[in-house]
Amino acid sequence: MENALVKTPLRKLRRRRTKRVWRLKQKLKLAWKSIKIRVKSHLPGFLSTKKHLFHIKSRKEEQDLSQVARRICKISNDSTKSLAFLLQLPKYSADDFLDRGDLMTPATSPRENISKMWRELHGSNDWENLLDPLHPWLRREVTKYGEFVESVYDSLDFDPLSEFCGSSRYNRNKLFEELGLTKHGYKVTKYIYAMSHVDVPQWFLSSAMGETWSKDSNWMGFVAVSGDRESLRIGRRDIVVAWRGTVTPTEWFMDLRTSKEPFDCEGEHGKHVVKVQSGFFSIYKSKSELTRYNKESASEQTMEEVKRLVKFFKDRGEEVSLTITGHSLGGALALMNAYEAAKDVPALSGNVSVISFGAPRVGNLAFKERLNSLGVKVLRVVNKQDIVPKLPGIVFNKVLNKLNPITSRLNWVYRHVGTQLKLDVFSSPYVKRDSDLGRAHNLEVYLHVLDGFHRKKSGFRVNARRDVASVNKSTDMLLDHLRIPEFWYQVAHKGLILNKQTGRWVKPVRAPEDIPSPLSTGPKPIYNL
Repeated sequence: MENALVKTPLRKLRRRRTKRVWRLKQKLKLAWKSIKIRVKSHLPGFLSTKKHLFHIKSRKEEQDLSQVARRICKISNDSTKSLAFLLQLPKYSADDFLDRGDLMTPATSPRENISKMWRELHGSNDWENLLDPLHPWLRREVTKYGEFVESVYDSLDFDPLSEFCGSSRYNRNKLFEELGLTKHGYKVTKYIYAMSHVDVPQWFLSSAMGETWSKDSNWMGFVAVSGDRESLRIGRRDIVVAWRGTVTPTEWFMDLRTSKEPFDCEGEHGKHVVKVQSGFFSIYKSKSELTRYNKESASEQTMEEVKRLVKFFKDRGEEVSLTITGHSLGGALALMNAYEAAKDVPALSGNVSVISFGAPRVGNLAFKERLNSLGVKVLRVVNKQDIVPKLPGIVFNKVLNKLNPITSRLNWVYRHVGTQLKLDVFSSPYVKRDSDLGRAHNLEVYLHVLDGFHRKKSGFRVNARRDVASVNKSTDMLLDHLRIPEFWYQVAHKGLILNKQTGRWVKPVRAPEDIPSPLSTGPKPIYNL
């Protein structure tokens, strides 16, 4: 009996030790399996050495793998770098950004025919089962709309020494051609100008010169429509309204006036008046007979053109959709624009969607509920590190929304609308980990991270094709070893040209068709689409 009592604990100890060894083996198997998967995904060129992945048993073989990894990743032979570090290295190096003509990989994905699925991609089911993992067709369409907004930034004259500061450097007929966006198959039909009756810090660009094209207005975006070939591909005639945000630092959002203005005075939703933030409202609704470009507000200019296009294509028996897109401040304007379009254009019923990037909160609870009841579908693309989507009321709103069901229903608290697609800037292997988080609001950073996003718990897509160099257009976020200049996007020689007859550097005279004119706010005839 005593022997039995003595042997029982030993048996238990042996069993426990056996279980521990078994668990450790399982963990090692899982760890090694994850390493193999990571090697395969991050080092496609290593597939020829597949046998090594299954037969690494010595320190020497691990060092051999590290050497191969360094060679594929095109970095210096630094023996201090471990294999674990090398497996997380970016795919690109500085050599990949040298011009090699047609031998380089295209920066765009193939254009699929999405006509049978366009309603789901446009948000008919609130993008259910399309965001995690992100459907490749949806990624491409959202990127397309983001590039429309980026085109407004890229063509905006923000030189304070220019008499045309705050206008587009190109007329609407050649905007997409100058920026390489004709591939999308859309044509701009109207430019949108805006002014403001309240002080909204740093959204307005003005010339430091005495003479200027306008002292009251700024170019804010455009209306465009899909051509015949693109309409066949996407399954409908798509009208796009693109709104820009600010080109200045985002800190001005912190100073936004928190007061709200009634937005829909014709009626109330429930017991509450629909209200929006006063600064956004002023930019969208301000007008003056004393101005050249804003005798009509941005709202009136846009709605007039949208109604014209909808009528034209509906009379031809076509299916028509309206996609409104914007970044930052432009995302706020896009929501108000969508509200009006869904309310005032019955022919668009159920076909109005908003794709916004880094947009702030806009209105109260009644605004949110009314947008939902109008059938407006909203996809908010948000970077985790971006502070702007948390504004206005970064702390106040968040605390009240989480306190209890009573405070979360307060009508004077700012609300987000729609479905969120949350991204992480640091999921990209090309971005500095010590980057200024203020750069996370940049639209090109958004499009870069979006292109690499597959699902929440997976890394950056290996087959992402969008040009990585675009990240440093107006930021300094790319890793130094890629050797991409910081803030590289600018007009050549800052706008000066060499007069070869005199040998002097001079400011060029704008072509007559590129000079802003009040007539350019009018619609473009619809033909040759």
